[in-house]
Amino acid sequence: MSKQILCLPGDGIGPEIMAEALKVLDAAKQRFGLDIEVSHGLVGGAAIDHDGVPLSDETLALARNSDAILFGAVGGPKWDDQPMANRPEKGLLKLRSELDLFANLRPAILFPQLAEASSLKPELVAGLDILIVRELTGGIYFGEPRGVRTLENGEREGYNTYVYRESEVRRIAKVAFEAAQKRGGRLCSVDKSNVLEVTGLWREVVIEESAGYNDVELSHMYVDNAAMQLVRAPKQFDVMVTGNMFGDILSDCAAMLTGSIGMLPSASLNEKNQGMYEPVHGSAPDIAGENKANPLAQILSLAMLLRYSLGEGTTADAIEKAVSDVLDKGYRTGDIASEGCQLMGTVEMGDAVVDCLLNA
Repeated sequence: MSKQILCLPGDGIGPEIMAEALKVLDAAKQRFGLDIEVSHGLVGGAAIDHDGVPLSDETLALARNSDAILFGAVGGPKWDDQPMANRPEKGLLKLRSELDLFANLRPAILFPQLAEASSLKPELVAGLDILIVRELTGGIYFGEPRGVRTLENGEREGYNTYVYRESEVRRIAKVAFEAAQKRGGRLCSVDKSNVLEVTGLWREVVIEESAGYNDVELSHMYVDNAAMQLVRAPKQFDVMVTGNMFGDILSDCAAMLTGSIGMLPSASLNEKNQGMYEPVHGSAPDIAGENKANPLAQILSLAMLLRYSLGEGTTADAIEKAVSDVLDKGYRTGDIASEGCQLMGTVEMGDAVVDCLLNA
């Protein structure tokens, strides 16, 4: 029985980098004989232009019936005047919420060929391999009540609610502990329990869950210190687990340790291992249509999709090796370029990965 992938390119550079990932998928299907069908839909600004909303009911139905979703990026200045409830990003948030994609896995891995591209000294980041496990469907991004109100004195006040249920913490902790078991056996839980009651509960529940994972060393760190430590000594971390807002910030911080946010994939999974896979970077509207975008994070997101949701680990390994081989050849897009390397565009980089995949 064939597997079903829903492709949602989105906005900005999304369609460009998605085209390269689909070329790689076609090459992988050819090499490994995969039975995978791809459907297509609109999300974000593209969906607003076509359907009037950032995620239509029809596209959501396609998502529900897919084994996995390959997602590009959403947003751009064109839709800045949309009301908050109809912004392009709401399409992404609705997908996460409706499919209960609660576990966001964001690896920050430094390819050795790119050590010089990091903003930190090579000796600080050489061999970097961190996995940030971010709770994705709760916390302040989804908490109610929220809004903007006018006080009795006429002053406006914005408010959001930071809330986590015990069950939400337990299930993301379980994902993080199991990930740590498969890696270096160390888990750092990040909170702000000295100030925020909700993260005090977070810490208590994570400690309770640790009783079932005696082979994992659990530590705790306040989020402000964690941000500092990621820059000071990032290799001290193996797996980090944290809530939605803190994870959003820390994962982007970790991304830049690797030299470019254009290199990092991510996975968002539900309890059935149905997942949405997307690059960590945004839609980069300033370079859209110019053949400058780095497609490697989108291609590596495809590899994660094959591994986690379709069970095609061998194919995923081959795609990741093809990306590494391309870097070995000295091929670079502008965001990771350095002296002596061959500068390539989006299409040419995708072609290079396909060539390495088919001729391995």
